[in-house]
Amino acid sequence: MALYAAYGSNLDPAQMRERCPHSPSAGTGWLEGWRLTFGGEDLGWEGSLATLVEQPEEHVFVGLYDLTDADAAALDTWEGADTGLYRKLRVRVHTLHGEPLAWVYVLDGYEGGLPGARYLGVLAAAAEAAGAPDDYVKDLRSRPCRSSGS
Repeated sequence: MALYAAYGSNLDPAQMRERCPHSPSAGTGWLEGWRLTFGGEDLGWEGSLATLVEQPEEHVFVGLYDLTDADAAALDTWEGADTGLYRKLRVRVHTLHGEPLAWVYVLDGYEGGLPGARYLGVLAAAAEAAGAPDDYVKDLRSRPCRSSGS
């Protein structure tokens, strides 16, 4: 088993049950010293894609999952890690029970551009479904985005 920290649409527990049916939730936590941002505008269908960058004094809410090897391989395909779109990085997650190491997907591209409005809504709904604090979800919903017609 490998500990995975979800920060984007994979925060949605229902989505993770579908994508990784043999990998149980292991709680939630925070990536301290990181911020959620967007990049690879030319790679996404509806604008920029979610990613993480190091940033002191910032934090990102994450859902933790104990992934089996088979589910991790399936998730690599879902996330494009097997094509080089995202790469895996090990990070320390702050939880109520300690600070375990987990891996995250980080976009292998430049930061910049705006996410699509629908995509940003999906991320906010996923964070809400995972139990993120209201102010975190509100911040996601208020981020600048591309309108659906752009």
